[in-house]
Amino acid sequence: MRELTGVVGAVIVLGIFSSVVRTLVIPRPTPSRFTRVVEYVTYWPFQLAADRCASPEAKDRVLGPIAPLAILLTLVSWLTAFLFGYALLEIAVSNLRMPAALSEAGSSLFTLGFASGDRGPLTVVDFAAAATGPITVGLLVGYLPTLYGAYARRETEVTLLQSRAGDPPWGPEILARYAQVELLDSLPELFRNWERWAAEVSESHTTYPVLVRFRSPRASRNWLVALLAVLDAAALQLALNPSRPQAEARLGLRAGFVCLREIADSRGIPYDADPSPIAPLELTYEEFVAGIDHMRLQGFPMERGPQEAWPQFRGWRVNYESLAYRLARDIDAVPALWSGPRRTSAAPVAPRTPVDRKPVGVGNEK
Repeated sequence: MRELTGVVGAVIVLGIFSSVVRTLVIPRPTPSRFTRVVEYVTYWPFQLAADRCASPEAKDRVLGPIAPLAILLTLVSWLTAFLFGYALLEIAVSNLRMPAALSEAGSSLFTLGFASGDRGPLTVVDFAAAATGPITVGLLVGYLPTLYGAYARRETEVTLLQSRAGDPPWGPEILARYAQVELLDSLPELFRNWERWAAEVSESHTTYPVLVRFRSPRASRNWLVALLAVLDAAALQLALNPSRPQAEARLGLRAGFVCLREIADSRGIPYDADPSPIAPLELTYEEFVAGIDHMRLQGFPMERGPQEAWPQFRGWRVNYESLAYRLARDIDAVPALWSGPRRTSAAPVAPRTPVDRKPVGVGNEK
């Protein structure tokens, strides 16, 4: 039995060490099943509570703590598993029973030193446990600045989009606002910025999957909805105005749906890698026409009408719609226009626009 106990203990210690290295050390997507289980166990109680909330703001308050709490619970789970694994190793190399083995392993793991065996094999295990605890905590402490730095860079661009796309963002609103302020020539710059943003998010959100569930500071903002709005704006520009510069819009679109696909790969979400350009969309033609009408009212120029532009727009959107809708449902993003259904029935939220007010005295001159 001692041999079997020792094998089980070694498997636990090595397995958890592998999870720590995969999550905190290797700078590439190396998913850990252990951390996924912890995230899942953390997520569901909050999600069940959020499903009973009536407004997006209430849901956001409930779901906001999930990602930070999952990080803390992952650390606690790692240390608990290490404690149990080292206790089994202590039993395998000595005559200690489980309570005494847990006491000795815990004393070493947390470097407290209140319990210590004086036998050689126990000392070896104690030294290994004593190194494991501080190393795990230290790696996590070093991991947090990288994690929150990636989060801050992500949210900066999402916040900047608010004045360009409304709150929550919507693809047609981006083009309408650029037309309002006569900045249509600046659209290529927007698509270039979001091409780079998509590449960075693709790297950070696959290397650190917990970032997918980090929510924006405001309930009406969401990184995924913002990306979807920019992709729709690029697709609309390509479909409606083929004679305008297209390179930046095409590159931004490709970077965006590649980002979604890589995140889907890291989360085990299936998708069609080569969808037919005539495949049906969940977005209806009537919703598309409503978006076109909104842009026309704001003075957006169009070389094609809705009927002629619809096949081209659909050919672009089939590359990212299903994945964007699936991820938006999974993370319960704010239900913006053209962003698909959520876990519970929720009416789409139209972009809110701040009321423009004149400074005191302006326009009152006699």
